[in-house]
Amino acid sequence: MSGGRNWRLVRADTDAVPSSARRFMARARQRKVRAALPWAVAGGVLLLVGGVIWVVTGTPVLGVRQVEVVGAQLLTPIEVEQAAAVPDRQPLARVDLDGVRARVRALPPVERVVVRRSWPSTLVVEVVERTPVAAVPQRGQFSVIDRAGVPYRLVKEQPRGLPLVQVDSPGPSDVNTRSALTVLGALSEELREQVVAISVRTPAQIRLQLRKDRTVVWGDDTQSETKSQVATALLKQKGQEIDVSAPTVVTIR
Repeated sequence: MSGGRNWRLVRADTDAVPSSARRFMARARQRKVRAALPWAVAGGVLLLVGGVIWVVTGTPVLGVRQVEVVGAQLLTPIEVEQAAAVPDRQPLARVDLDGVRARVRALPPVERVVVRRSWPSTLVVEVVERTPVAAVPQRGQFSVIDRAGVPYRLVKEQPRGLPLVQVDSPGPSDVNTRSALTVLGALSEELREQVVAISVRTPAQIRLQLRKDRTVVWGDDTQSETKSQVATALLKQKGQEIDVSAPTVVTIR
């Protein structure tokens, strides 16, 4: 018979392992868990954030379903919405607000635009339209201008309550238009109520046409507030023409 030994692997009972060793191994496992926990949490957070970003920016879940137009009066909401040109269901987070603002701002009646997101699915476009201050006769029609001299609306009849500004080329860069608006802004309320038209042939040849065929010779647009005060004080005087071009030496004819 062979003298070799037969070996058999026997799993030791836990009681066979010293308690100190068991405590050591338990602490080791706890350290491993604690070391891995921050990485697991960070990974979970990254996955969650990535999922949220994908839903918000890459899917139509939070896409534009409504364009809400605020403040439009001359313009219709449809005109503003078409100018905004935001594709339906485009992710709201990816809408180019500056681009929308520029496109709506290009509409002639619009002076200012505010564009903002209203979650979850609405784009709000708030417009401030130009305020009319005068009308310029042009080939049988009337071009309405705002305080900056911008023509933004063409109508067939003179708008009620607006004085006429008679210039050849209305616009914010036209010196005659600017002179007319300077004078118009300096008029007293009483004088403004009497004004029918402001005629500007050159910046130094400004005349006011008043009711009852009366005329105020204004000269240039300097000292306009003083000229307004003098002309207002002389409205009750007889005469068809009041010359305040030199406000310290006034003539009435």
